[in-house]
Amino acid sequence: MKKTLLTLLFVVITGAMFAQSPFSKPQINAGVGISSWGIPVYVGADFEVYKDITAGAELSFRSKSDFGNVFGISVNGNYHLNSILDLPAEWDFYAGANIGYLVWSYDNNFIGTKASGLGIGGQIGGRYFFNEKFGLNLEFGGGNAFSGGKFGITIRL
Repeated sequence: MKKTLLTLLFVVITGAMFAQSPFSKPQINAGVGISSWGIPVYVGADFEVYKDITAGAELSFRSKSDFGNVFGISVNGNYHLNSILDLPAEWDFYAGANIGYLVWSYDNNFIGTKASGLGIGGQIGGRYFFNEKFGLNLEFGGGNAFSGGKFGITIRL
């Protein structure tokens, strides 16, 4: 299962990096999330693969005392609604799906039923860019490492 997920991640990232798109600048995202199991932190990247469509990958980590740690790796695909909504360039609204794998590491005192495994979910989000390189992002959704949403920064390379 882990080899399959890593192979899928490699294919998505490689395909995205070599996509023929006029807006193929990668975006790096980082921030914090909302979860009932500690405060998750994340870092990820998105690549445009076709007009208004991006693919990306993300790493996340969260920890809670008397509980343990959760490490996540996921890939996502998003459709960006700017063309449909005729939005100014500084705004970016999107919706999409994600799939990932969570690895749970328990504290010795934890009694519960959480297990490592595959997570599938959806998300809706938006970004506001202050200039061509720097913006803020807000995303709602879950199924993966975040049960409610996340907030952070976006840097266009």
